[in-house]
Amino acid sequence: MVIKILGGGCANCKKLMENAKKAAEELGIDAKFEEVKDIEKIMSYGVMRTPALVVDEKLIFSGRVAGVEEIKEVLKKEA
Repeated sequence: MVIKILGGGCANCKKLMENAKKAAEELGIDAKFEEVKDIEKIMSYGVMRTPALVVDEKLIFSGRVAGVEEIKEVLKKEA
């Protein structure tokens, strides 16, 4: 599973990355994490507000920081 955090590296982007890593760890999911900071790549996902969460090239959330439990629910469905 590849999990991408789209954003410029702001505090919210970092918090979303932290939450996503914790959610994957708690579920025992072996995931590769990537930060995408290039604005053109971010826009290619249709994202207009960051941070955004992408799981296996599928946009899950954008414009907010999802909590650990919410991310765990998504990861269970996508795994």
